[in-house]
This record gives sequence, structure tokens and C-alpha cells, in this order.
Amino acid sequence: QVQLVESGGGLVQPGGSLRLSCTASGFIFSRYVMSWYRQVPGKEREFVAGMWSTGSSGNYADFAKGRFTISRDNAKNTVYLQMNNLKPEDTAVYYCKASSGSVYWGQGTQVTVSS
Repeated sequence: QVQLVESGGGLVQPGGSLRLSCTASGFIFSRYVMSWYRQVPGKEREFVAGMWSTGSSGNYADFAKGRFTISRDNAKNTVYLQMNNLKPEDTAVYYCKASSGSVYWGQGTQVTVSS
């Protein structure tokens, strides 16, 4: 059974940091591209960051460049999203996605940036 379980979301003040985790099971994690997306009510889900299976480098949406860092630990079947200097507009549900032919999504974790 495929599972992607996100954690690490919560309430943080503007300028603060959060580290999201997504732990996978039920498929060969190291063969999948892992990505983070986010969605706010009434808007489409948007790409945040992605990383190839080798974990050598990440791709980022423009709003994430310089503030967010994606990383993965294939030994732990986990992908991370370090988010720094958070802004109120970063408030969203954050989802991880695994893709390699098949596509799997996690259930999401809420991130709220507010003073």
C-alpha cells in the first residue's frame, strides 16, 4: 500500500521557519522524483520545489528560490522542505508528490504564517 505522510506544518510568525517532512512507503522511493506543491482554497495546486531521484539538486518556483530548500534521504524514504523567511502569502496546505510514471500524493499538511 502506497503512503506519503507529511508532517511539520503549523503556525509560524512572519520571518520564521518550518521544516516539512514527507515519509514514503509502498514503492521504491529512490526511483521517484519527489516534489512539494501547495494549495490555498479557491486556487489551483502550485509547484513549490522538486528533486530528482539522485538528490543532486532541486528545482524551485520563483517564489521559493532563496527561501526554501528541498532535500531527500533515500535511506529514510523521506523528502524534506526547509522553509525560511516565511511570509503570510506562504500560508497553504503543502503536499508532497512522488512521480515516475505513477503519481502519488500525500494528504497534505497545513502551514499558516501569521502574527
